[in-house]
Amino acid sequence: MVKFPTKILAATLAISLAGGSLVLACEDGQKSYIEAGESTFGGVPQVEGSKNFQHLKETAAVPLKDIKGAPATTADVYAYKGYAYLGTHRGQMTNEGVRIFDMKDPSNPKEVAVIANDIPGTWQEKVIVQSVSTPSFKGDLAAVSVQRVDKERYGYEGETSDNGGVVLYDVTNPKKPKKLGFWKTPTELPTGTHEMWLTEQNNRVLLLATNYQAHRYKDQGVKVHDFSIVDVSNPSEPKELANWDPTVIGDGFNGDYTYKDEKGASRTAFLHSIIADETGKTAYLSYWDLGTIILNIEDPENPKFLGRTKFERNVQGAAHSAALAQGGNVLIETREVFNPDPHDPGFERGWGYVRIYDIKDKSNPVLLSTFRTVNSAVQIKAGERKPGTYTVHDPKVRGNTLYLSHYSDGIRMVDITDPANPTEVGSYVSDKANVWGVFVDKNYILASDMGQGLKVLQKVGTGSR
Repeated sequence: MVKFPTKILAATLAISLAGGSLVLACEDGQKSYIEAGESTFGGVPQVEGSKNFQHLKETAAVPLKDIKGAPATTADVYAYKGYAYLGTHRGQMTNEGVRIFDMKDPSNPKEVAVIANDIPGTWQEKVIVQSVSTPSFKGDLAAVSVQRVDKERYGYEGETSDNGGVVLYDVTNPKKPKKLGFWKTPTELPTGTHEMWLTEQNNRVLLLATNYQAHRYKDQGVKVHDFSIVDVSNPSEPKELANWDPTVIGDGFNGDYTYKDEKGASRTAFLHSIIADETGKTAYLSYWDLGTIILNIEDPENPKFLGRTKFERNVQGAAHSAALAQGGNVLIETREVFNPDPHDPGFERGWGYVRIYDIKDKSNPVLLSTFRTVNSAVQIKAGERKPGTYTVHDPKVRGNTLYLSHYSDGIRMVDITDPANPTEVGSYVSDKANVWGVFVDKNYILASDMGQGLKVLQKVGTGSR
């Protein structure tokens, strides 16, 4: 069932904030550079919506410090124990690392440290922080993705690292982080790690990591598959346990980066993102046009394929990220589609949107519903779309509310109490919105706006402005 909001719920800023207005596609192969237009709503900075969101307002908008001679653009955002961790994007190619903010006063975040900005020719999209306790390390562990940039893909000709991968830090004291170790992807792989996840099994800490688009480069001597499981119980000595072969899913898939599916549609397959459930025994791999692949990783040396989502012939694939809801029985799948007017006449038109599945039987995910914003919906003719990039990006779930980062559509809040009938209950869209990531923590919502920095949304009294 497709749900369209009956009312465009938008928040706006009374002032125009500085920042870039270009959206660079998360998926390198799309090469999309789409200019985001200014919002046309006007008014006070507030978020309209249901009673749970009507008093939510932007209370902070903090640009990143200029530490390498050029403005830094943001990537994903994470929060832990009163600190926000903000990744940086490849746009400036200056290895800006992960910025750490003290959130003691959420209306006035203070940038207090930076990590992973000493690996030239790389960018840091993702950061995950967890408290862990193993015989080798006890404290707060941060994992940071390291993705390389090069001349072929980015026109980069500066100093560069020989490897991508994941770098590990002790952030028990976030103001004084300590580098612990670096799990490296092969030198032959020109990408590295785009996204990853940390999870625990008993007293073992596992890193679930991408060897980003590895099969795209197999003719260049890259022999690894896209998904690795790494033991980081001793963060100073990461040990790879498994490198999973996706051809075990069957359905005629031979592992190639590009392929034709059983219905004749041209598709692309690579691992973009990974999450695990709370037990650390099940992993969800966002594998672009192969859908969301579900693996049993209870024995991490021997992952076992359980099932996957699939796309109808008319649906562009692009499984970008995932989240779980309702005790792990519901899967949220976001699809980052940057080409709303595809050349393939068999594909539907429109930006990327959300698909929601019942996964009680993990061998047979059942599509329950889809959710689109008004701006991501199909429009009549190519060329009539208003300026902006309206594909969905990342999902986060708190209780029965789904939070979506949506580039030019800002942040959307969706009630999924009935996952077969998702309903938008609030939204936040600033001028020149370009929201990469969203995270919910304590009494605030964090947004990573690529051109405008760290945004903070909080509930305020009805008399406040």
